[in-house]
Amino acid sequence: MENNTTYDNEQMEQLFHNDLHRYLSSIKLVDERLPEAPDLEELWPKLAQSYMPDGVREFAAFPTASLGWMMYIGMAVAKYWDVDWELYSKVEDLYKYLRDRIDFDHMDEYIMREVLLLDEDAEHKTTDTVAECASRTHNLLLHQHLEPGTPEAFKTYVAALHQLYLMGVAMELNALGYHMTKM
Repeated sequence: MENNTTYDNEQMEQLFHNDLHRYLSSIKLVDERLPEAPDLEELWPKLAQSYMPDGVREFAAFPTASLGWMMYIGMAVAKYWDVDWELYSKVEDLYKYLRDRIDFDHMDEYIMREVLLLDEDAEHKTTDTVAECASRTHNLLLHQHLEPGTPEAFKTYVAALHQLYLMGVAMELNALGYHMTKM
């Protein structure tokens, strides 16, 4: 870990986590206690590495899309985990698998319609929720006053994407009926 006076990745992750979790639990899309999904958490480094060229390229002009698409990816991966993880865990690059079904710009629609199989009403609600989460996260990023193009700015962007991915996973697992409760 780097010097805490300049940058603290865990603190940034926690900032995004707390805001997203508070919002999503207030609208009952995730439980107070988030699901543990080690199979899906283990995918994060590979997904992030594969996503970065597209995500970074899109961030300047479309920051909320760059952020929000990662929530959709989290939802899709959770759905694949539920449907047939034996099959989908063998896909070499799940991000490219999803993106190349259509293209980056329409990946959200593809995931909602072809992976999550949402009806029109659920699609609108999901779009609104992801847009709100991406907007909130972008606002938090801006309030960090990081100089664009710096290592700290990049690490903070990655921390934001990680939490959006995890919240996408949690939202979909919740929608599928997986709930974590205290024993």
